[in-house]
Amino acid sequence: MFVILGATGKVGTATVETLRNEGVAVRAVLRDPSKAARFAALGCEIAYADIKDIPALARAMEESTAVQVICPIAPQAENAAEDMLHSIASIGAAIDIARPRRVLAISDYGAHLSVDTGITKIFYAMEQRLLRTASQMIFLRSAEHMENWRRFLQLAIETGKLPSMHHPITKSIPMVSSRDIGTMAANLLLKANDSSRFPMVVHGEGPRRYTPLDVAEAMTSLCGRRITAEEIPRDQWFRVLNSGGLSESYAKLIVTLYEIHNKGFIDAERGVGEIRLGSTEIAVALPSNKMS
Repeated sequence: MFVILGATGKVGTATVETLRNEGVAVRAVLRDPSKAARFAALGCEIAYADIKDIPALARAMEESTAVQVICPIAPQAENAAEDMLHSIASIGAAIDIARPRRVLAISDYGAHLSVDTGITKIFYAMEQRLLRTASQMIFLRSAEHMENWRRFLQLAIETGKLPSMHHPITKSIPMVSSRDIGTMAANLLLKANDSSRFPMVVHGEGPRRYTPLDVAEAMTSLCGRRITAEEIPRDQWFRVLNSGGLSESYAKLIVTLYEIHNKGFIDAERGVGEIRLGSTEIAVALPSNKMS
């Protein structure tokens, strides 16, 4: 039995679908019963647990071959870091109770850095907490999700400009589709065994690296008008993020991340683990219902 927390997310759904296509038993852990039908149709067992309900999480992990976990982000939380750290503490405590043999955690590029990296520092904390459990640990560190650029689609369509906090816009950045990360996770869950070396670190990124100019070019081909990438001046970052609906605390985490990213520190950990490449190009990952 493979237990998937965060099953309704893009990564979790891709993991569930890949595992079910292989014919293995999956328990999808959900918070919202209204989302159960999709997973029941896939042949999943369903468990219900809030991420901060330690006893319910532990029950959901019982009798599992392996458990996949992900820390939910908290973009509207008044104190985003505290909220996410609370979720990590709950996940760790549930694992300590259930003691699954193997755990795969969806982590982040840069999670090996102990310095303040904004939101990525939360994933450092997650890895450190999970290393204290008795489970065999697999950390699948994800590059920036290609789908994150969708938040700028409507603005790009309306203005012909793609704003970027990545400076300079000519810099190649590791990116990956969330679906590819979910598929990588499923393959790792299926192939890991007791003879594997733990903790295992795998970095996941796309078939190649992309610049913001490449993203703008992909948008141009998709939406039928010329899109040009432009750097957002540093003094406008917080205002842009805050006006986009992010809480003040979450926006600050993102600002810190981009500051560190632009200094070249957010990448695969050199000499540790391996890099796996997805197959999804950014032009395939970008389309949404905002495209016209």
